[in-house]
Amino acid sequence: MTDHLRETLADAGRVLAMEGHGDYVAGHISVRLPGDPGRFLMKPAGIGIEEMRPDNIITVDIEGNKVGGTMPRHNEVYIHSEVLRVRSDVACVIHSHPMHAVAFSSLGKPLVAVGNSSVHFTNGRLPIFSETTDLIISQERGRAVARCLGAHPALILRNHGIVAAGASIEEAVWTAIKLEKACQLQLLAEAAGGPKLLAEGADLDKKRSRADRPDLHANTFGYLVRKWRCQCCGEIVPAPQVVTFENKDQR
Repeated sequence: MTDHLRETLADAGRVLAMEGHGDYVAGHISVRLPGDPGRFLMKPAGIGIEEMRPDNIITVDIEGNKVGGTMPRHNEVYIHSEVLRVRSDVACVIHSHPMHAVAFSSLGKPLVAVGNSSVHFTNGRLPIFSETTDLIISQERGRAVARCLGAHPALILRNHGIVAAGASIEEAVWTAIKLEKACQLQLLAEAAGGPKLLAEGADLDKKRSRADRPDLHANTFGYLVRKWRCQCCGEIVPAPQVVTFENKDQR
């Protein structure tokens, strides 16, 4: 189980970098260890998120102390430890610096339903952490981020980056990618004079109900891993049997 989790975490770093979440050696991702809620696996410091390998991933406890692995720990470990401490429903936490989300955070505007990627985060569903634009390098700051996140799947750290959380690695990756896409869409609309037409009412509710499901998380993650292998390794990976959703009307 742990070996598979390490492999999946490494794949998550690769696809996040491919989707615009890499920032040289900055950014990190963690996943709670099954059966041991007080410990989690985490990307080490000093390497890019796409350079994670099963043997260089470190183990950290809920206080932020490294308890396994040889590579150094990120100073912003407290984003992960404090969110995992208060959110028993969360298994994976991502912190990255995607360009469009950071640029969007400087506008001081709410995220609106420009497109399908946006509907998960509109109408007060995207907290903005404004207590500091500096790094989150203390437990106190980590607790403040966790409070700001609340029960939401993601937040924006103003002029800094994003935090995404999920019950699985696949869900957290999906959330992080969708948030960056939503910010990119709105920036494009803002550059063209500002969005005038938005999804709203019953349409918005229906789009939102279809936009966040475990089968989408798993199938999107699997696709991105295959895409990365094809682009970076020249490996053509056949598409596997897809994960299906109980309600056939929701696609």
